Amino acid sequence: MSINLNLGDCLEAMKSMPDNAYDLAIVDPPYGINVNKMTLGSGKYKNEGKSWDSETPPQDYFDELFRVSKNQIIWGANYMIDKIQRPSMGWVYWDKQNGSSDFSDGELAFTSFNRALRSFRYHLSKDRSQRFHPTQKPIQLYEWLLDNYAKEGDRILDTHLGSGSISIACHNRHFSLDAWEIDAEYHTAAVKRYEQHIAQLTLF
Repeated sequence: MSINLNLGDCLEAMKSMPDNAYDLAIVDPPYGINVNKMTLGSGKYKNEGKSWDSETPPQDYFDELFRVSKNQIIWGANYMIDKIQRPSMGWVYWDKQNGSSDFSDGELAFTSFNRALRSFRYHLSKDRSQRFHPTQKPIQLYEWLLDNYAKEGDRILDTHLGSGSISIACHNRHFSLDAWEIDAEYHTAAVKRYEQHIAQLTLF
């Protein structure tokens, strides 16, 4: 098992990869909704000066993603279905259990798997104190995806590392991961978070 958290442009990296280099890509690309300009909750996660969520990735990102991975799970695919350009019955719904909150009840992910739609229930308030990224997803969500969609020995690709939750999930579930993050600040924080998790495990 190896966890590689790379600083750089995922599209340029994918262009140098062979076909079907990864068994499964689990990605959370920008939704193009300018979440970086929104004030979420108390305003803790507002990221001044960042414009990474101003648009969805270009078409060649998706072309490369489908070329280098055998299967895909793509969060926010409902915002970019015109670029994904393929039907699927196997969508995933993350039920955030927000109740009457002003925020969205959940998020959708496209999957390339020919199986029934599945849902995962988890409220973000359970780990809110550990959040530093405005679109940070819980480790438990990625563990659930790995448990249900990955096979033993699969190589995992993540093109937008963000908070690094997937790196911790892959370590906990013993999957090899190659991930990319283009923002140096987020990359540093994600690497630190992963290293702290590993250090805590060695104490017990």
